Amino acid sequence: MIIRIFLATLLFSIGLIYSAPKTAPTLEIVSTQKIWDKVEHAAFTDLMRHNGVWYLTFRESDQHAAGKNGIIRILQSEDGENWKTAAVIKKQGIDLRDPKLSITPEGQFLLVIGGSEYSDEGQWITSRSYVALSSDGKNWSDLTQILQDKEWLWRVTWDRGTGYGIAYRSIPGKGRIATLYSTTDGIHYSPLQVFDITHNPSEGTIRFLKDSTMVILIRRGGNAWIGTSEVPYTDVYWSESEHYLGGPNFVILPDGRMIASGRVYHEDLSEKTAVLEMTATGLKRLFDLPSGGDDTSYPGMVVRDGELWISYYSSHEGSKTSIYLSKIKY
Repeated sequence: MIIRIFLATLLFSIGLIYSAPKTAPTLEIVSTQKIWDKVEHAAFTDLMRHNGVWYLTFRESDQHAAGKNGIIRILQSEDGENWKTAAVIKKQGIDLRDPKLSITPEGQFLLVIGGSEYSDEGQWITSRSYVALSSDGKNWSDLTQILQDKEWLWRVTWDRGTGYGIAYRSIPGKGRIATLYSTTDGIHYSPLQVFDITHNPSEGTIRFLKDSTMVILIRRGGNAWIGTSEVPYTDVYWSESEHYLGGPNFVILPDGRMIASGRVYHEDLSEKTAVLEMTATGLKRLFDLPSGGDDTSYPGMVVRDGELWISYYSSHEGSKTSIYLSKIKY
């Protein structure tokens, strides 16, 4: 671990990971808007802007997990203020969740979804990863299963014609493992490596620097890990951060700063969706978004015109778990 931290620090110092200016502007929340509260539990968001239109997707259900009625809703907006439903995706008998949006090299929308199957008594049977494609964000193909049963692909990020994502699954007696996959069409995936990560790795987000250096933020049972890897992505240099982070996501600002978001826990065990400064070796919490209650996190993040837009869910304003959108000036 000491060697890996040293190498990650070296990458940072020689400029493979851009060092933010010492006088970088302070991030400041401009506004927060409740977008959706029409069901008991709306959660697990992702946000994207494509061809001048905003897309916001999330799961609808009556509870956080172990339900049978999870569906995926996709909203769209031209101004980021007024939203309407573009599509609703369901699969009979499957609890869908964790929708993630991207655009393939051919210009199609790719939606990655996880789905779980439960018995009549509510006992978990299996989980699968699915994808759907669309040319307009409204009309979607049937869900296609990818990977093996019980393997959960969480997000796909594209760089120079290839998509990359992290899938996790449990090994009896060994806990969870996380595998890096690549794809060129969003449907067929090839494993690149199994990460050498302890304490049950799971949800992971990948971003790329201008030179195609891969940066990874991944959730674990302990504090989140941050990894860096160069083409062909067969080796990763890991550092353990200072924070546990549920539903981790991050973006790279135009000035090179990396900003992360996800669920954090305070000393009193209250949970918040936080905004954090991220480097190759650590996370520093900057502030919390308006959030809390019994459930919150899973942000979508988009940088546009001097602002960082973050979608997320929270239950801090009542019994319902609702979808929110914060705009942050950077």
